[in-house]
Amino acid sequence: MTSTNVRKDAEDSGPSGYAAARLRLLTEGVRSGPPRRAALAELTDDWLTGLFTAGAEGLRGVSLVAVGGYGRGELSPRSDLDLLLLHDGSDSAAVAALADRLWYPVWDLGLALDHSVRTQSEARKVSGEDLKVQLGLLDARHLAGDLGLTAGLRTAVLADWRNQAPKRLPELQELCAERAERQGELQYLLEPDLKEARGGLRDATALRAVAASWLADAPREGLTDARRRLLDVRDALHLTTGRATDRLALQEQDQVAAELGLLDADTLLRQVYEAARVVSYASDVTWREVGRVLRSRAVRPRLRAMLGGGKPVAERSPLAEGVVEQDGEVVLARAARPDRDPVLPLRAAAAAAQAGLPLSLHAVRRMAVAARPLPTPWPAEAREQLVTLLGSGRPTIEVWEALEAEGLITHLLPDWERVRCRPQRNAVHIWTVDRHLIETAVRASEFTRRVSRPDLLLVSALLHDIGKGWPGDHSVAGEIIAKDVAARIGFDRADVAVLATLVRHHLLLIDTATRRDLEDPATVRSVAEAVGSQSTLELLHALTESDALATGPAAWSTWRGSLVADLVKRVAAVLSGDAPEEPEAAATTAEQERLAIEAIATGGPVLSLRAQTEPPAEASAEEEPSGDPEPLGVELLIAVPDQPGVLPAVAGVLAMHRLTVRTAELRALELPDGVEGAVLLLDWRVAAEYGSLPQAARLRADLVRALDGSLDIAGRLAERDAAYPRRRGVVAPPARVTVHPTASRLATVIEVRAQDAPGLLHRIGQALEDAGVRMRSMHVSTLGSNAVDAFYVTTAKGAPLPGDEASLVARKLEEMLRG
Repeated sequence: MTSTNVRKDAEDSGPSGYAAARLRLLTEGVRSGPPRRAALAELTDDWLTGLFTAGAEGLRGVSLVAVGGYGRGELSPRSDLDLLLLHDGSDSAAVAALADRLWYPVWDLGLALDHSVRTQSEARKVSGEDLKVQLGLLDARHLAGDLGLTAGLRTAVLADWRNQAPKRLPELQELCAERAERQGELQYLLEPDLKEARGGLRDATALRAVAASWLADAPREGLTDARRRLLDVRDALHLTTGRATDRLALQEQDQVAAELGLLDADTLLRQVYEAARVVSYASDVTWREVGRVLRSRAVRPRLRAMLGGGKPVAERSPLAEGVVEQDGEVVLARAARPDRDPVLPLRAAAAAAQAGLPLSLHAVRRMAVAARPLPTPWPAEAREQLVTLLGSGRPTIEVWEALEAEGLITHLLPDWERVRCRPQRNAVHIWTVDRHLIETAVRASEFTRRVSRPDLLLVSALLHDIGKGWPGDHSVAGEIIAKDVAARIGFDRADVAVLATLVRHHLLLIDTATRRDLEDPATVRSVAEAVGSQSTLELLHALTESDALATGPAAWSTWRGSLVADLVKRVAAVLSGDAPEEPEAAATTAEQERLAIEAIATGGPVLSLRAQTEPPAEASAEEEPSGDPEPLGVELLIAVPDQPGVLPAVAGVLAMHRLTVRTAELRALELPDGVEGAVLLLDWRVAAEYGSLPQAARLRADLVRALDGSLDIAGRLAERDAAYPRRRGVVAPPARVTVHPTASRLATVIEVRAQDAPGLLHRIGQALEDAGVRMRSMHVSTLGSNAVDAFYVTTAKGAPLPGDEASLVARKLEEMLRG
């Protein structure tokens, strides 16, 4: 049936004609979506216009105005009719009689009506007092009567809105936040409210209001389609239920999906989640821009007074190579070249998450358009930046969502597409699959001190449910995917095997602990065989708890935790075996021997800088070699005559020069026969935080001064920290210091797990020096944002520390790191 025929059924302006035409329109499935909403609004316009014309004969200075959703020309099957009878105040009695002739026919049909009768001044007064009224009037649309009266109201309301925007927009933002707190996030709810939940139709309307203020505008890409999708679902929900409801209840979802021609309820929910995600992200970006504009307006008069006029230049503070902070956002540096720097998206994301700052929309879009794909396997820096991003705690979520909104996540990890916005029909789960994976990584970041390989923990958290997008057991499918992803992002074969084991068995501990008899030796042996090693067990324990905590409040409890801990203790006993053999002394290379002899001859430090590489991943016989070895940074070799304070001196000089330590080893070097003296060799891999590396000669000069006490490293680092205070970003878990008394027969092993930070190794070295212990060797690694350092220390006579003394050193070291 055409719109013309529908309108002919309503030509008598009577309730029966309109009702028949309305019913026919709503049963035309071919006209669903925007065409039906527009046609229903047009039909209703014609009917109400007829009612107005018949009742307002001879009456001047009055008009009928549609507001709210009806004002936008969008009527869902059970939408309210939002109407304003506007008049000039000259004949109130006649206007009241006209109102009765308009409202009663609407009520007689059982339609919901939100109505008011006001003069222009009354409408402006009420809108100034009630934000919701003002928002509705922003969409005012003339239906009948005095067009000039309606136009005057629209002009006045828009002018009021723009003049009052600095006050009203914060109120609107607070209103949106309060609603989100009550209703939750549409993109994760199993029974969402399409209108009121965060990312729903109310938020889409709020974005229109912000745009009308001319202060800021929402990202337009995809927003119209997202809003249309939510309206389409609401239309189908109204028709299916016969009620004016916005709650997409579980029992209605199959019928609504069928009404929309979708495969099933899961497909319906995924489309709703995708639409809500677009609206939510647009809201985040828009409100951030509103805040920036309002802050700028508040500060500008004072700046102009101070600077004598002119536009102030926004301050840009470097965060990483090619990445800076500006106006509270992370943006690309002017010299950044995303088309030549494939690691830039991950580096920018990691820097933003570590600083607790949002990624600017412009930066993300520029990288999405221009960034080159990463080679396979990924460069070491890309892998480290991913680990840093995942280990950044709660700020990871906002940064990840920004990357995902512009398609960068699926660009980096194509397997992510299958879990993106995938619902979980399980009362225990409170998130979609993709958000659950990120939540698990956030939880895992709190446990990085409990494991020796935090990088493997964080990546396994990201991938543990990656198989849920495939048929069959998601753990089995996930193991296959995890192997492929881990190899692509550059882990070696041993690490790939561990990650595959963690994904395959991520439910093993919780399922066994809660469903099997732990007193049965066969139960514990089966878990030990599946896990294979102490280090994997340690990782699996942390992953199990992270996974459960990220699932929802019903998935973890003190009781469940105690059962899992008991199982882990029993499995560890099976896996323990004999104490590990003491490793053989490392062979001395010709270059190391040359540096050592030169250090003895000169009586001072000697160093060498050279690029370090690793061979590409082994290829099969059918594959071509993958190309040149990838650069891993710079290897720094330092030979120093044995003396106190070497570690804090070297670490402090590197921190002063803004060099990040990736790995570090320190050991006493065996000298050739006939060469007297003792030499310490430091074999470190370093990289510049940003910019280029300092010259070797300058490093050596500062190291000489540090060793002879003429360079105040602590003072210099303190001055720099005072000049550039650390941003309030990630709240890292506290440092953890552990003594491993049986790990070595020759020394006491003290292990430190802490958040990596400039000067960290200098502070640790100084604390150990102050404790009077002797450093036999040291093994330092930085995994993402986590430092995992092992120090082999002895007494002055070269013996392992007594138990009490070792515990005291560890306790003081931990206090220093937490202070």
